[in-house]
Amino acid sequence: MHLLGFSLNNLSLMALTVATGFVVDDAIVVLENTARHIEAGMDRFQAALRGAREVGFTVLSISLSLVAVFIPLLFMGGQVGRLFREFAVTLSAAVMISLVISLTTTPMMCAWLLRKDAHARKPGRLARWSERGFGGLQKSYELALDWALAARWLVLLILVLVIALNGFLFVRIPKGFFPQQDTGQIQGGMRADQSISFQAMQDKMRQRWTSSATTPRSTPWWASPAAGARAAASCSSTSSAATRPSAARR
Repeated sequence: MHLLGFSLNNLSLMALTVATGFVVDDAIVVLENTARHIEAGMDRFQAALRGAREVGFTVLSISLSLVAVFIPLLFMGGQVGRLFREFAVTLSAAVMISLVISLTTTPMMCAWLLRKDAHARKPGRLARWSERGFGGLQKSYELALDWALAARWLVLLILVLVIALNGFLFVRIPKGFFPQQDTGQIQGGMRADQSISFQAMQDKMRQRWTSSATTPRSTPWWASPAAGARAAASCSSTSSAATRPSAARR
């Protein structure tokens, strides 16, 4: 990030947070494949080389597919593109660095740290509890898969309905850059001709205040002529009013 000129902000931190779930996948794939060969009786160094060689293309394809998802963000223009370009570049760089580490450092650590007799040790209480939970989850998946294969046409019908629902929601859901918020406040300004006097400007401000006060859906807060550097120009004023709750205005 420093080499790219990026800073730690909400978007870059969000990219690093999202990348946390991506970067561990490559290492897990290499680690599991290497452990499988070691449990089969292969030498640790040979298992690390063979395990990394077998899943190298898989890890590469996974990483490239993840990077390809964020490529369109790099070519977005306007303010949206400027906001999300740092997010996309940070996340893509983290995924590619994870790819390199998974095919170099991970096999080396597997060759030195994994042991042949690791699976023969008696598992601890936490390992036994997690194994029982995983077994129950696997059994539930088997039952669900058997049901899905037995009711293929129903599953296909559900798939069609989900696709149709996605299209319906895509059309009906409001779209925008920032989510719309109701702050319950209205701010406005008034500008008159430069030849207007201060007294006449006050009269117009009182008329506006009275108009806001008689509106049942708003309550005026304050109104004042221009201040600061604009105090000499008595032809402008600012005002603010509070609105009733959104549910009461409908």
